Amino acid sequence: MPGYIRKRKGIARPCFWGLILMTVLVPTHAFAQARTAPLSGHPQNGKVRAMKKGAPEQTFVLVGAGDIAGCKNLEGAKATAKLIEQIPGTVFAAGDLAYERGSAENFKNCYDPTWGRFKDRTKPALGNHEYANRTASGYFQYWGAQAGPAGKGYYSYDLGDWHIVALNTNCDAKSLGGCAAGSPEETWLKGDLAKHPNACILAYGHHALFSSGVFKSHAVHPELKQLWEDLYAARADLVLAGHEHSYERFAPQDPEGKSDPTNGIREIVVGTGGRSHDLLGFATPNSEAREWETYGVLKLTLSPGKYTWEFVPEEGKTFHDSGSGVCHNHPTESN
Repeated sequence: MPGYIRKRKGIARPCFWGLILMTVLVPTHAFAQARTAPLSGHPQNGKVRAMKKGAPEQTFVLVGAGDIAGCKNLEGAKATAKLIEQIPGTVFAAGDLAYERGSAENFKNCYDPTWGRFKDRTKPALGNHEYANRTASGYFQYWGAQAGPAGKGYYSYDLGDWHIVALNTNCDAKSLGGCAAGSPEETWLKGDLAKHPNACILAYGHHALFSSGVFKSHAVHPELKQLWEDLYAARADLVLAGHEHSYERFAPQDPEGKSDPTNGIREIVVGTGGRSHDLLGFATPNSEAREWETYGVLKLTLSPGKYTWEFVPEEGKTFHDSGSGVCHNHPTESN
């Protein structure tokens, strides 16, 4: 019997230490497995959501201006080209790109040596000077497919969560068919916006619906109101324009020009590409920032659910304007 007891004790001792080792090692091994296991099941999905929430936002830069290269004096266009050279992103060119006639020669000799350096990343829009030739042939020849369908000059594209619409605001151009309800461009715009119900929306063209320009027939274009109505109904956020050779930013407003902080469209006129300067008159309602002595570009940083704007002046000038806004259709949780 004593021999049997001694034998049992001899067996029990290694079993006891084996249990101790398992107690120490097994949780560590299990924790290592939990860290390296494939993501599946509800707990892991929770981790994925947390990772996505903390991930860096995907942002896009849209930078540009209108009223750019005057062949009689290219210094202004050269100054703004220097700015864009330092700003990566998509370039918007908001009409009147090559003065005086938007001809093939004007584009070759004046636009191409300045802003033409960024041609491959530019999304252009037509100005009235491009229509010095009634078909804007110099413009369409220079840009090719980048200008949208030949003869129309309106198109759209996406930058992340943002849907961008390039408009042809030359409503009196015979080939366009006007901008009123039921016109080819208005019908296209309404259909295009309907395809992007959850997108943040930005539109740009050459002419502005609102402006404090001295000569109202040049500054204010009520023929664009129907396009604004469509954009407003789609809860658009921003409209950019040129034509007036100055900078002016408006508070969010509706197509009637009434302040609308909740659903209004913020219009920014940035005809500061380098051609010349136009004096502004008395401020019209909702005008928040104005300047007419500085060439420069507007830099927009487009993020999911929000945006920031910054007017970047030519070297040697001090005027600056910046701020931020929230997208109507898809605001971020943080906003």
